Amino acid sequence: MLLAGLLVVVLLSACGTKSQGDVTKELNGKLGEIKSYQAHAKMTLQMGTEPQTYDIEVWHKDPSYYRVNLKNVQKDQSQMILRNDEGVFVLTPALNKSFRFQSEWPQNSSQAYLYESLIKDITEDKEAKFTVTKDHYVFETKTRYQNNQMLPTQEITLKKSDLSPVSVNVMDTDKNALVKVLFSEVKFNAKFDKKDFDMQKNLTRVQLEVPVMAELSDKEFSVKYPTEFPGADLTDEKEIKTENGKRVVLTYDGEKSFTLVQEKAVVMPVSSLTSIKGEPVDLGFTIGALSNKTISWTYHGVDYMLASNDLTDEELAAVARSTQESMVK
Repeated sequence: MLLAGLLVVVLLSACGTKSQGDVTKELNGKLGEIKSYQAHAKMTLQMGTEPQTYDIEVWHKDPSYYRVNLKNVQKDQSQMILRNDEGVFVLTPALNKSFRFQSEWPQNSSQAYLYESLIKDITEDKEAKFTVTKDHYVFETKTRYQNNQMLPTQEITLKKSDLSPVSVNVMDTDKNALVKVLFSEVKFNAKFDKKDFDMQKNLTRVQLEVPVMAELSDKEFSVKYPTEFPGADLTDEKEIKTENGKRVVLTYDGEKSFTLVQEKAVVMPVSSLTSIKGEPVDLGFTIGALSNKTISWTYHGVDYMLASNDLTDEELAAVARSTQESMVK
């Protein structure tokens, strides 16, 4: 009798356990029901010599309005990604700079801090692995990053109760988590106005929160060298005097030749808007601009421009990331 009773308990438990297909179907339904959400998270990047932590606040309103505020906890730096009817914008308040992209972001790549992007990664990966814990559903899926050779998989943990995201670990080929996102709050169907996603309104708001950066002195400007340069060697380094100090041009020659230019960033006297036919690319430590075989970005008061006819977009991003990992030569 005891054995029969145990069997009944096991069978009932099994009947109550949802399959991967059940949860995936629920996620698709959830996505159709949600008209907006607000989320708070911490993102930690393990790509350099020291981990970098960001506070992230996400606002999303159907059909395609986004406001993602990323603030570097250690370095008091802030950037914002906006999408509205006018386009995709990346705002850098410390430099009074804004970029407008002709881009399909965020649909064209995985975004570890966007809920609908995580659902898309889960539902589109027919080989996704699925496990169940007491309170959570855990999926291991492929990523859709531009550099998915470096970060090919991710582990997504969702709450059983409402299918909200708990954490995301984006992993390299050795299953080391190089990007970790930990959600602290997710509010579905939050109330937003269309004007909450206005570019000028948000730029003014973040400028009040982040002081304009003081320009670097010549002594503070130190040249950095990439640690990733597949199929190329440093063959030339030129220093050119400019009105703002100096510009350094590094030339790498080989099967995968490229040029890396570095110079002090200039703080604009008034807010400036530059239009780019390209894509915002997440470099981990900052948002860069990918366009016409070139990636440009600003970090710690220095403007960088990486160009190559030989490197793929993935390789360009990899070289850019490794430039910030490296120490001064």
